[in-house]
Amino acid sequence: MEWDLRRMESELRQINPDLLQPSKSFKKPSSGTLTINVGGYLYAAQRHTLAKHPGSLLEEMVNGKRPVQHVDSMGNTFIDRDGPIFRHVLNFLRTGELILPDDFKEVALLRREADFYRLGELCQALQDWEQLQAAQREPAFLEVTDSHERSQGLKVYCSDTGFIEKVKARLVQISKSRLDGFPEEFEVSSNVIQFRHFIKSEQGSRLVLKEDSTFLCTLETLKLETVMMALRGGFRLLTCLDSSRGSVAQCEALHFVK
Repeated sequence: MEWDLRRMESELRQINPDLLQPSKSFKKPSSGTLTINVGGYLYAAQRHTLAKHPGSLLEEMVNGKRPVQHVDSMGNTFIDRDGPIFRHVLNFLRTGELILPDDFKEVALLRREADFYRLGELCQALQDWEQLQAAQREPAFLEVTDSHERSQGLKVYCSDTGFIEKVKARLVQISKSRLDGFPEEFEVSSNVIQFRHFIKSEQGSRLVLKEDSTFLCTLETLKLETVMMALRGGFRLLTCLDSSRGSVAQCEALHFVK
């Protein structure tokens, strides 16, 4: 048996000496998939996935721009970095999105790995994720003010821009049987919308509630719709100014928190 093994090895060396040597690079013309060892964890991915971001460390290694310095006992390219955290790096390369659990606690580690792999897009995505998490942890404040003057109209401020977007999505302007979307003239900023009037210079323009096609003819109607959206969205009323008028829709200012 020992003689047979030596004979087989000798014949293989004559056919192709590289068959008995561990792989020294990513180049495997016969396969579009690669297996790499990151900190003792094996990951398999397609070549184009790892090379998706030009100039990154992985792209340079895959395309032969950077020689592979270390391999494991199986011939897989070895990268001496954190193995478990690399799953988030690879998932980002695959999908283009950073999807992390809400209780993710290793932000600093993932940022450091993103810097090491020279993935600027991942660094930016991680920064956006942190900002979103911070915004979700902070209470959202909503203020609805009505000066009862046509020149000022109704003002809606919310620290949560998502609520402003929902209000805008609920309203549409129609004129001469066509839909014009939410009027840009009412947009003050991403946190503020202000309705100074409903009828634009074009005669017959009206704001309409989507889905039920209800005309908004008064500020009170719009205010009531905003209040209902706030309550349905989890906001609770903190204070209301000048409530002596007898109706929430008649108050000059309403403050909500979520």
